[in-house]
Amino acid sequence: MAVETHAAARRSNARWFPILALVFCATLINYLDRTVFNIARPLFVKDLGMSAIIAGTLGSAFGWSYALIQIPSGALLDRFGTRLTYFVSLVSWSLVTMFQGLVSAVAPFLGLRVALGVCEAPCFPANSRVLNSWFPQDERARANSIYAIGMSAGLAFFSVPLFWIAQQYTWRGLFIVAGAIGVVFGVIWYIGYREPSESKLANQAERDYIAAGGGFANTRLPQTPLSWSNMLKVARLKPILIISIAQFAGNTVLNFFLLDFVNYLATQRHMPWIKAGIFLSFPYLAAAAGGLVGGYAADAILRRGGSVNLARKLPVTVGLILASTLILANFVPEGRDTVMIAIMSLAFFGQGMTNLGWTVLADLAPKQMIGLAGGFFNMITNFAGILTPFILGVILQFTGSYFYSLIYVGVLPLIGAALYIFALGDIKRLEVEAEPLVPRV
Repeated sequence: MAVETHAAARRSNARWFPILALVFCATLINYLDRTVFNIARPLFVKDLGMSAIIAGTLGSAFGWSYALIQIPSGALLDRFGTRLTYFVSLVSWSLVTMFQGLVSAVAPFLGLRVALGVCEAPCFPANSRVLNSWFPQDERARANSIYAIGMSAGLAFFSVPLFWIAQQYTWRGLFIVAGAIGVVFGVIWYIGYREPSESKLANQAERDYIAAGGGFANTRLPQTPLSWSNMLKVARLKPILIISIAQFAGNTVLNFFLLDFVNYLATQRHMPWIKAGIFLSFPYLAAAAGGLVGGYAADAILRRGGSVNLARKLPVTVGLILASTLILANFVPEGRDTVMIAIMSLAFFGQGMTNLGWTVLADLAPKQMIGLAGGFFNMITNFAGILTPFILGVILQFTGSYFYSLIYVGVLPLIGAALYIFALGDIKRLEVEAEPLVPRV
C-alpha cells in the first residue's frame, strides 16, 4: 500500500491540465459560436426583414450540414488524429462565424450556416477520442461533465457581455468578436495538445494509470481508413444506434435553448433585451450543475463498486425525465418570470445530465473506430439541430405561440428515457474488425 501511495504521489496530472482545460475552452468556443446566432436572432431578423420560417430555416441549415458531415469527419479524425483535425476545425468554424457578421442577404447567410456545420462537425467526436486516450473509465464521466461546462456555464457567464456587445456594436460585431476569439484559440490548441504517448507533460506513471483503467495512453489509437464498409459496420451496432436516438431526444431540448430560447423570452414573455440576457444565464448555470452532478454521481457509483450499467444509465435517464419538465412553463402566466425561469432551469439541469451520453459512447465505441462511432452518434443526435428550429419555426409562424413547441420539445426526452430503460443492454466495449489502412507505396 505504501508503494502504491508513493507511486500515485509521483504521477503527473496532465490529463486534467492542460489537456482537459484545452478541451473545455474549445467546447466553450464551439457553443459560443452557435449561441451568438440565438442572441443575435431578434436583431438580424428585424434588420434583414426575415420571417419566422426563414429564421428557422437558417437555424436548421447549420443542423443539416453538421449532422450529415459527422460520419466523414469522424472517419477523418480516425485517419489524421485529434490534434490536427481539431485545429483545422476550430480555425475554420471561427472564420465562418466572423463572416456571418458581414452578410446583408439571406442567401449568403444560409451558405455560411451550412459551412459552419461542416467546420464544427469534428468537435465532439474529437472530445470523445480525447476521453478514450487520456482518461481511465472511472474518470471519464467527471471529465465529460467538466468540459461540458463549456457548453453551459461558460455561456451563462458570457451571456450578459454578449448581449452588451450586440447592443453596442450590433449583431454584426457580435459575430466578428466571437469568431476572432476562436481563431486565436485554434493556435493555442495546436501548440498545447499532444496524445499521451507523445506528451512531455505526462509521465509514465500517469500513462500506466490511464492504461490500467481502460484508456489508450501507452499506445497510439490505430489509424483507420475512411470507407463505406467501416461506416456500415458502425451503423449496424444496435447499442450505439439506441443511445444515438436517445441523445437526439435530449438534444431537442438543447437546441431549443440554443436557438429559440431568447426569441421565446422576447416574443412570448415580452422581456426587455438586457433582462432577457440576465435570465438566460440561469438555465445555462443549471445545465452546468446538472452535468457536474451527473458526472460525479456516475464515477462515484463505479468507485463504490457499482456496475457500469447503473453508473451510466441512471444519470442519463433521470436527466431525460427532468428535461421534459419544460412543458410546465406553458401553464405559467405572463409576468411570473421567476417561476418560468425556475422551470426552464430544472429542465436544462436535466439536459445537462444527458451529456453523459458521450461517456456511454466512449465505453461502447470499438477501439479502432472511436472517431467514426462518435461521428455516427453525433449525426443521429444532431438531426435535432435540423428538426427543432424548423418545426418550431413552422409552429410559431402558424400559431404565433410557443405553446405547442414546448410540448414537442418536452415529449421527446421521455422517449429517450424509455430507450435507456427498456432497450439498451449491457454497456461494454464493442468489438468490430475494421478494414485496415493500406500503407502508401
